Amino acid sequence: MRIAIAQINTTVGDLCANHEKAVLFMNKAKDQGADIVVFPEMTICGYPPEDLLYKNHFIKDNIKALKSFVQNVSGITAVIGFVDQNKDGKAYNAAAVIKDKKIYGVHHKHCLPNYGVFDEKRYFVKGGTSAVFAIGETVFGVNICEDIWEEVGPYKDQVKKGAKVLINLSSSPYDVGKTAQRQKLLCRRAKENNVFVCYANGVGGQDELVFDGESLVVDPDGKVIASGKPFEQDLILVDLVVQNKKRRKADVVIPFKEKKGMLPALEKHIYQNMSQDERIYKALILGTRDYVKKNGFEKVVIGLSGGIDSALVAVIACKAIGKENVIAISMPSQFTSEGTRSDAKELAGNLGIEFYEIPVKSVYDAYEDILKDSFKGKKPNVAEENIQARIRGNILMAFSNKFGWLVLTTGNKSEFAVGYCTLYGDMTGGFAVIKDVPKTKVYDIARFINIQEGGWILPTIISRPPTAELRENQKDQDSLPAYDILDPLLKGYVEEHQSLAKMLKINKDKDLIKNVIKKVDFSEYKRRQAPPGIKITLRAFGKDWRLPITNKYKEE
Repeated sequence: MRIAIAQINTTVGDLCANHEKAVLFMNKAKDQGADIVVFPEMTICGYPPEDLLYKNHFIKDNIKALKSFVQNVSGITAVIGFVDQNKDGKAYNAAAVIKDKKIYGVHHKHCLPNYGVFDEKRYFVKGGTSAVFAIGETVFGVNICEDIWEEVGPYKDQVKKGAKVLINLSSSPYDVGKTAQRQKLLCRRAKENNVFVCYANGVGGQDELVFDGESLVVDPDGKVIASGKPFEQDLILVDLVVQNKKRRKADVVIPFKEKKGMLPALEKHIYQNMSQDERIYKALILGTRDYVKKNGFEKVVIGLSGGIDSALVAVIACKAIGKENVIAISMPSQFTSEGTRSDAKELAGNLGIEFYEIPVKSVYDAYEDILKDSFKGKKPNVAEENIQARIRGNILMAFSNKFGWLVLTTGNKSEFAVGYCTLYGDMTGGFAVIKDVPKTKVYDIARFINIQEGGWILPTIISRPPTAELRENQKDQDSLPAYDILDPLLKGYVEEHQSLAKMLKINKDKDLIKNVIKKVDFSEYKRRQAPPGIKITLRAFGKDWRLPITNKYKEE
């Protein structure tokens, strides 16, 4: 049995384009002699459609798109994800099994995840049956994402009914620990149940989520025999030799005709493993590209300060949409050092991007002048510092409004966590590329880029102590712990919801930890007003972080 996994990049709500791409990949699979082609979860409508599922007309239009796809299926069996609906209007996360313009069966997802970024119990009702299908001598079961993660998922019933192949449609978003966890689980499922597992995962960016693809075919010994490219569309083909001497009667028998002649030869389809830094880098590139392109933008504009964060965002933007579509604006003030000023210009030259330098001192002086009477007798403080950041934000938005460019913000996760960012200042923009990247990891990825890409990011940018340059000789460590101390604490508190007692195992300084917790809790009002950004860690400030702004709970 030759099976193809169509690891495709769909767009939520673009029913026509999703359908056309599915037909294109199905025909490619057919040309390669595939008997079955498998698509990811919710291919027809894109994943996750969120509250579009409350629009009854959206569900009906997605079913129309499925029917249109069905009319294109001939000479191959297709398994594709969509949203189904019963006569009472209840929605199901579903997969259709199609052959020769006919739907032979539909699986409704049983296990509806309701944690992290998932809200499926908000939208769907759970399925109740676990049919198995037969094509020739091959008996297979179809299930969807969480159905195979749960220990008591419907895959167990499918195996009991005689399935020797489990086909799993998935839309599993990327985070730094997911790849290994996913592969380990699927290999265990295959070996424990003595079955092949064919896992079709989506790929692409959708708002803050990035789907990494990395579809898998695992044999009954628990060995990966084929896998999809990370962060790219792919068509994975593999021949399965299914031992099925005592085949039980399947619930649904799909007509099958042996192909005559030699099938096209298949190359071994196993991707090379990647380091964590490379995966994060590719995830950020893909997430940025799809956010920009899928939302109809052509160019982006970045405030290029000469610091590490804006340097990394500029590189990612160039890789995502091309250097000709990236504009950098340096906005030096009286506190900007000659080093950062020249580094910004040199970096733009290294990348080959359009570059503007717009000094902000005269605008800042105008603010001081109009506020001098109101601020009389008060020492300069964060108010004057934040005015500079807001001036820069206004300039970036002026370019955005004038030319239709998307502003990419440059703040990292460490800054967002403790509120070391300015509302309507450096937080201004439409998309926060490194919002979920801790500061220490920003440096790691910058070093990786310099090794891989040939030294784009200047050594002085990497070695210079981080500073916002909003006052004379300012350094981040004036207000924050060193990032190599801060980031482990943030990982414990934000990503793992650790208690103070557990965090003391990371760092014995109780006052330091309490201060970090206070900063994180107090800054929730800022994060709520931040632009969306790409999720790459276990828990990002977005869909899977839902703490109240008004919150008086303090751990004793």
